[in-house]
Amino acid sequence: MKIAFATQDQQRVDAHFGWAKHLAVYEIDADGYSFVQDFGFGEDLAEDGNEDKLAPKLDAIRDCAIVYVAAIGGSAAARVVATKIHPVKVTQPEPILDILDKLQVVLKGTPPPWLRKAVMKGQEPANRFEDDDELANEPKVKS
Repeated sequence: MKIAFATQDQQRVDAHFGWAKHLAVYEIDADGYSFVQDFGFGEDLAEDGNEDKLAPKLDAIRDCAIVYVAAIGGSAAARVVATKIHPVKVTQPEPILDILDKLQVVLKGTPPPWLRKAVMKGQEPANRFEDDDELANEPKVKS
């Protein structure tokens, strides 16, 4: 799965999504991670209410499952979620490699439901059977 990081220095998650000078993209799975690409953005980023600055960022990370940010506005968050990308806010600047290391450990274990869903972005669910929908709609029997 691909993950994006909003960053000013290309080392830490230290940027507001809309104001980020860079979106660094990595590929990660339980076996490891690798740098994919850095998307750089111009200097006209700090203008609040300039929704046009979001379109190139959303296009850049369209195939990512998660974006880590220091902050994100409500409008931007809604647009990120609408493209099926899960925004994750960090409470203080954190090194990208530390986040990747922690995430890799979680992926080796039992990831929480939101992360399992993110991992499956763009894939058909495995082991889907025709009667799954019927079973889901059957009344529950108490014992």
